[in-house]
Amino acid sequence: MRQLFPPSANPLSRASIVVLLVLLAGLVWAGARLSTSGYSTGQGIILHQPVPFSHDHHVSGLGIDCRYCHTSVEVAASAGIPPISTCMNCHRQIWTNADLLEPIRAAYRTGVPVQWQRVNDLPDFVYFNHSVHVAKGVGCETCHGRVDKMPLMLQDAPLTMAWCLDCHRDPAKFVRPRDEVFTFGWEPPIPQRELGARLVEENDIQSLTYCSVCHR
Repeated sequence: MRQLFPPSANPLSRASIVVLLVLLAGLVWAGARLSTSGYSTGQGIILHQPVPFSHDHHVSGLGIDCRYCHTSVEVAASAGIPPISTCMNCHRQIWTNADLLEPIRAAYRTGVPVQWQRVNDLPDFVYFNHSVHVAKGVGCETCHGRVDKMPLMLQDAPLTMAWCLDCHRDPAKFVRPRDEVFTFGWEPPIPQRELGARLVEENDIQSLTYCSVCHR
């Protein structure tokens, strides 16, 4: 029986198999990279907002505490989006005719909320409670980054399951004293590992990694 391909084709077939395997490995690698990139997670992307609100100006420039706007962050699962009346506490008196703030004034006049684009948005199947994390000493900037230096808000962390689990498995690397939770640029007075281990014990912080903690 005659061979379909001559013996001289053997090196070519071997090379083809190697190339195919390399291409498959490359596709798997590219897919993995894409799934954790900002394109997929939203990390580092600035979304268009009805009003270009600057945390840099309001937090660093004016010294406004996070809790002035995000009033429920210590007592509820959601940090809360401030009502328009909070904005108007100041903007009834300053920048009263600025075109930039017309969406705020219109919302105040009509009662129709401003349609903000959510920046840090977890999937619907993920349960997250701000109040628990704040009570245990997880600082705002641990998850949200240096908000006080963001002229426009962006998602600082990937918010992937692997990223969350990194903290849940070893919270001592991240926790801080409760009275420093809202302090941006805070630095531990002693090595973080030493301080964190002490805070984990004092605040009864548990390393919770089973599925139902977040997936309910």
